[in-house]
Amino acid sequence: MYNIFFFTTNACGGKDKKVETETVVEPKTATLQIEKPQLTFGFIKLTDMAPLAIAKEKGFFEEEGLFVTVEAQSNWKNVLDRVIDGQLDGSHMLAGQPIAAGAGFGRQAELVTAYSMDLNGNGITVSNDVWAKMKPNVPKDAEGKPIHPIKADALKPVISSYKNSGKPFKMGMVFPVSTHNYEIRYWLAASGIHPGMYTAENVQGQIDAEVLLSVTPPPQMPATLESGTIYGYCVGEPWNQQAVFKGIGVPVVTNYDIWKNNPEKVFVMTKKFVEENPNTAIAVTKALIRAGKWLDEPANRAEAVKILSKPQYVGAPEEVLANSMTGTFEFEKGDKRSMPDFNVFYKYNATYPFYSDGIWFLTQMRRWGQITEKKPAAWYEETIKKIYKPEIWKKAADLLVAEGKIPAEDIPTTDGYKPATTDFIDGNKYDAKDPIGYINSFKIGNKD
Repeated sequence: MYNIFFFTTNACGGKDKKVETETVVEPKTATLQIEKPQLTFGFIKLTDMAPLAIAKEKGFFEEEGLFVTVEAQSNWKNVLDRVIDGQLDGSHMLAGQPIAAGAGFGRQAELVTAYSMDLNGNGITVSNDVWAKMKPNVPKDAEGKPIHPIKADALKPVISSYKNSGKPFKMGMVFPVSTHNYEIRYWLAASGIHPGMYTAENVQGQIDAEVLLSVTPPPQMPATLESGTIYGYCVGEPWNQQAVFKGIGVPVVTNYDIWKNNPEKVFVMTKKFVEENPNTAIAVTKALIRAGKWLDEPANRAEAVKILSKPQYVGAPEEVLANSMTGTFEFEKGDKRSMPDFNVFYKYNATYPFYSDGIWFLTQMRRWGQITEKKPAAWYEETIKKIYKPEIWKKAADLLVAEGKIPAEDIPTTDGYKPATTDFIDGNKYDAKDPIGYINSFKIGNKD
């Protein structure tokens, strides 16, 4: 803070003239020397791109000295390729993408994330016909409403009936290393339904599969379901609620129920970009942390829905976005239930890139054969520490605390690992410090 004081002068023998001044408060901002202020970021049209839209629309990027353009991308492969090739400075990305890129599956590159964009936000939807066949197998409450979470046990006889009639049971997910692929596999396998294996020679992931999983870009999911090409899918919002509004499908379970408060998307840049532009990376992370905090203020969700409904962002109708963004989720038409944590952007240390979150993806890649060879336990930690960068997040968060933008208690005291948890639909225990034991705990999948 600096002060300009009141004082008087006597000019040319005239009367004393009072000159009024004011106290000026300098903004509590730690100035970073931004190496690259003009930036272009990518995203896919999903609700969980929200931190990017909010950081731009609410001026958080500009306050950090960043002038950001955000561009919708056609599919996840395009997102990955354009970041690796330098056409995008960073992007909203599937958590599994930077991990796979550094772990030997798919296109290889050195990518890093310092910011986790959200928790939860996905669902599994089936066609009306499949739901009609599942529903008699679903436990009901006293009012006759389905008891949630609905396990894949209810789907098992439906799959058997398709098989007996010579029809393969087909479902969609958004990308081979997407959370959605692992979530739908987890849900199916927890009920003894084999979702298929990957091998070095066969990257379709359909070996021994009782359900044939294939890739469909998120915005195309409802139309693909409606056409009968697939009978169900796992996708992020708003494309589950869109199926309800269009009357073509029924969401049966959310990923909150498959793995409570699971990590979903991350913001990714190349290792080269971060090394060449360290202050820019910190500034971007600062703006995104602020956006996450803004989003998790309940009073801001209605405005967030309006922003996301714009065609340059998600472009879905406000009522569709609001169905999940404002603390509810609609399953069967008219069966709207309270789900305040369906979309989390800041609570529960959602923005912090925990090593344990990343290691879970590595265990699933190994479980299903995308990582084709056995790895020692130490490999899992060594690999994730090259990709997840909580040290960048911490620098950004410390600056935000110093500037009064977030409270100090919002910075977790952690070694990068969350405690072991059984918050999964099957109650299985996940301890990131014992990745081999976790992989071996499943009946279906690789054993190491």
